[in-house]
This record gives sequence, C-alpha cells and structure tokens, in this order.
Amino acid sequence: MSAPRAVLMSGMPGSGKTKLAQALADCGLARLCPDEEMFRRYGQYGVDFPRGQFRVRERPVLSDIAVELRELLSSGRDAVVDHGFWTPEERGEWRSHVTQAGGIPLLVYLPVPHAVRWSRIQERNAHAHTDANAISFSEEDLLRFAGRFFPPGDDEPHMVYDGHPETVLSALGYGDTPVSAV
Repeated sequence: MSAPRAVLMSGMPGSGKTKLAQALADCGLARLCPDEEMFRRYGQYGVDFPRGQFRVRERPVLSDIAVELRELLSSGRDAVVDHGFWTPEERGEWRSHVTQAGGIPLLVYLPVPHAVRWSRIQERNAHAHTDANAISFSEEDLLRFAGRFFPPGDDEPHMVYDGHPETVLSALGYGDTPVSAV
C-alpha cells in the first residue's frame, strides 16, 4: 500500500483553487476547505463578523483542519486542502503536517494574472452572502493581498498548475482517471 498523498495549493484568491480541489474531490480525494468552515462557524466576512477579525478567527479553524488532515492521512486517505498557502513558512508547516502523518505532500502553484483573478472575484462577490467560498472584497484588497503573497521558489518542490486537473492526478499517481471539465 502506498503512502497517502495530500495536495497543498499556493495561489491567490481567484486563481482556481476551489475548482481544482472540487475536481480532485470528485476523483476521491477528501477536500478540506478552511473558508467553508469559517463561513459555517462565523457567517459572512465583513457582515456577520468584522473585517479586521478574519485572521484571528481563521487561526483555530486552520488548527482544526490540520488535525483533520493528519487523521485522514493517518487512516490512508488522500486529501486536498482548498487553501492558498501564501508564504514559504505556512507551506513548510503544512508539509510537516502531511509528512508527520505518513503522507506525501504535493504543492501545486496556481499562477493566474491579476485581471483574470479580479474578473473571477467580481463574479464571486455577487454570491458572497450564500457561497462560503465567495468572501467579498475589492480590487484594492486583491492588490494589497498580492504584496503578502510569495509564490513557491526553487527551494520548494512544487508543480505549476496547467489548468488541467488530470495533470495533478497524474502527479499523484492516479493515472488515467477521467475528470469532469473544470
């Protein structure tokens, strides 16, 4: 039996992380999504809790997701974490969660131009009151976020997402698993 695998993603809002995670979940990976858990626990960002409270409220959610990820991997289940992992430190911490549970991490970087990300965010903003993955924010916010995002460097093993979930599945060893269009 091979070691369980965990897909960790690195990408800004609007880069396609959730669509990729959902496609991988459709193929059997357990999908863990901190944004959905945030929505479930606290409601809509900026409406049900103040905008400045996101990181404070996210901390225990991420801790709980890390525990769930370790439990899934320890039980032999493959997983994908639907989260952006913006810094090398954060990615290193989550790689450790994976390896300590006996899993093999696969970091997938989703580089998407600002104009495409902003277009996607505008569409999502219209559904922010009902969609847990549609945290509403402005283009100014998105530009500010870019200053806090650090793409994986040469010292971090990763693959660059080509827009095809099949490529990620192949890297995980799933072979010719069909995936619905993303």
